[in-house]
Amino acid sequence: MFWAGKMLLIWVAALLQVQQPTDTVSLWKGEKIPFGKEVSLYAFRPEQPNGISVVVCPGGSYHWHDLDNEGIKVAEWLNSQGITAFVLTYRVAGCAEIAFHTRLIFRGKRHPDMITDAQRALQYVQEHADDYRLDPSRIGIMGFSAGGHLAMSTACFSGTNFLQLSGIESDANLRPAFVVAVYPVVTMQPPYVHRRSRRGILGDSRVGNRHMRDSLSLEMHIPDDCPPVFLINCVDDPVVTYQNSVLLDSALTRKGIPHEYHQYAEGKHGFGASDYFGSPECREWKNEFLRWLGELYR
Repeated sequence: MFWAGKMLLIWVAALLQVQQPTDTVSLWKGEKIPFGKEVSLYAFRPEQPNGISVVVCPGGSYHWHDLDNEGIKVAEWLNSQGITAFVLTYRVAGCAEIAFHTRLIFRGKRHPDMITDAQRALQYVQEHADDYRLDPSRIGIMGFSAGGHLAMSTACFSGTNFLQLSGIESDANLRPAFVVAVYPVVTMQPPYVHRRSRRGILGDSRVGNRHMRDSLSLEMHIPDDCPPVFLINCVDDPVVTYQNSVLLDSALTRKGIPHEYHQYAEGKHGFGASDYFGSPECREWKNEFLRWLGELYR
């Protein structure tokens, strides 16, 4: 009952929308991109920036954004550590699509919209590094749940310039410096797939397409030049099964990619940067991440 109530609160918050931060960038302003005017990047600047920045991708099954707990609160915590944060409201299918299957009739928002938005965010941060007092070689990306799939996708598919496919020319480096994947969706294949996220990214008309499922199952697409990865999840996660992270950990290990995997026994799903949700054990992920980041840039 507690878990169902928490998910209901997240859903209501997504529908009502969290108040927009004042420092808001419209990523596709002036561009002819489907539904692009709805894509925003919320910038959070620390008082004493240390040069490191993180694009934050909230979760929400590729249907909505948990903007508060997995976006704004995460950015505020990163700011407290001197890290500049950019919360990305990438394109998602929308809550109504769950009930009415609208994308059986209309294209709607689907892959590659989401990764195009993420690459656009990396491009924007890199090209405005001086404005934010950032080191352009230390731009990472962090994602939660479906947002974790998106964050990891930017590493897996950095060799494909989705911006160029949308008519955007840029010399920006689309490979993030590091990836943080928190209880991420990883695979699009049974038995461990999170079905709602798969439907969200693929759309109803493509959800049964075997080729599309394979192409977005990240454990099958770890590149040789994958950036360092910090990965966490909980065994008792009732939403995205813990085997998703096990698959990713194994794939990174096979490729010899520097990474650190923390698997916690308890904490469930959706705790983000909260000081209350989850468990005392899993909430330690923030300290572990800061230690890992310090070792990465010592």
